[in-house]
Amino acid sequence: MSWKELEKHAPAMASLGVERLNRKVAYLATIKKDGSPRLHPVTPFIGNGMLFIFTEPSSPKIRDLCHDGRYALHCSVERKEGETLTEFLISGTAQIIDDDLARAKAANIAASPVVTNSYVLFEFRVDNALSVEYDDEGKRTVQRWHLHAPRKDGQFISVYGSAGTIMLG
Repeated sequence: MSWKELEKHAPAMASLGVERLNRKVAYLATIKKDGSPRLHPVTPFIGNGMLFIFTEPSSPKIRDLCHDGRYALHCSVERKEGETLTEFLISGTAQIIDDDLARAKAANIAASPVVTNSYVLFEFRVDNALSVEYDDEGKRTVQRWHLHAPRKDGQFISVYGSAGTIMLG
């Protein structure tokens, strides 16, 4: 599912994802050929209904994602005074985009002087999204959205508080 579909089915989650991931340092987990995990700092971009990254051609991310496209992407976590601590995590599958028009659109969205024509473009499709917010007292609010188990109305399921009370959102 593209980012556009997440926006359609879970707009609050997509909005939080843009806030926490777009043009910010995030951590991409991939699977190496031997099955072990690998973690990469990345700067994802969100636009035109896509979540994507550009990576330089020698990056091990390319080998990992071409061998097994499954990924998890977690935002960096920081807490500014007076704000809640918020984590945001998505997972799904990634694929290389080599269509020239799509590359041009993505490069325009990224508008980064670091990105060159030799960089490899990956789009990240979203199967799951999770956010966890902690207030000043440590109470947490958890929201989950799953592509493969959506509610009939297309919304996501929210879990509030450390006791795990489930509420439908």
